[in-house]
Amino acid sequence: MTEATNDAAGANDTVGTRRATGPVLPGTDAPLAEGELVVLTDRKQRRYLVTLEAGGEWHSHAGLVPHEALIGVVEGTVVRTNRNMEVSVLRPTREDFVLKMKRGAQVIYTKDQAMIVSGADVRPGCTVVEAGAGSGALTLALLAAVGPTGRVVSFEWREDHAAVAERNVTRFLGAHPDNWELVVGDVTEGLAERSAHRVILDLLEPWTAVPAAAEALSPGGIVLAYTPTVPQVMRFDQTLWDDGRFTSVRTTETLVRPWDLDGLAVRPAHRMVAHTAFLTTARRVPSREEGGPPPPRRKADTGGRIDWNASARASAPAAAEGTEG
Repeated sequence: MTEATNDAAGANDTVGTRRATGPVLPGTDAPLAEGELVVLTDRKQRRYLVTLEAGGEWHSHAGLVPHEALIGVVEGTVVRTNRNMEVSVLRPTREDFVLKMKRGAQVIYTKDQAMIVSGADVRPGCTVVEAGAGSGALTLALLAAVGPTGRVVSFEWREDHAAVAERNVTRFLGAHPDNWELVVGDVTEGLAERSAHRVILDLLEPWTAVPAAAEALSPGGIVLAYTPTVPQVMRFDQTLWDDGRFTSVRTTETLVRPWDLDGLAVRPAHRMVAHTAFLTTARRVPSREEGGPPPPRRKADTGGRIDWNASARASAPAAAEGTEG
């Protein structure tokens, strides 16, 4: 369902007579309706996700608010609990939802979501394959970026994580999107059979999916890996160049520093969202034999190639000796 359709559905809903059929865009000129997901914020800026239901109540340490006090009001309205605590109500942004939704795996937060969508050039009409689906946070960002004319395919090999992603995406969007396919399985086995404009990898070992990504992407396509550690970045980078069908490999990280503003007291916040992960992007190209670009020049003093399996071979004899006798 498109945002325009959602807006019309929200505006035409008669409050209390039928449930909202999908998410109403925050900022829409329509009162809150039964069935909508809202975010409540108390005076300490603590946020709570609530689905409005007839006869329902929201309970907290500060008292309770009947849902009837929220149904039919406009966004930003302040209501009081039975203990006289003020609480404001708004439709949640995607960031509100991601921060408060239930999760099975660690989520990719909005600072990295924005850079992934931008760095991988995810735009309306794109077909994007992501692995894994995690808790569905990045899936929501990708679905918003590709629009109704695009498609997102999410691979998740853990059934419990896939169930959480399904629940979160469906809860935020109101239904399972027609342009979203959730596959429970190994991306390294299923990706090569797909055709995609973009491949997004949030995996422990993203380099294992490089050959399949090269098969799924046409020349000009983009692969992006989300990796928390330097060794992961190094191995993914080396695998891309060894494959011979990728170029323009680039790695970045994003740091976000909030500021505290209180009259004349303006200063950086004591806490900031610093390193979360590195984002490595690369463009799919023909191999050198097929007319593609040459491999990059490497500095002579970097020590040459890295033998990633050396430590495993070194530990194998010791392990074998430990089992003898």
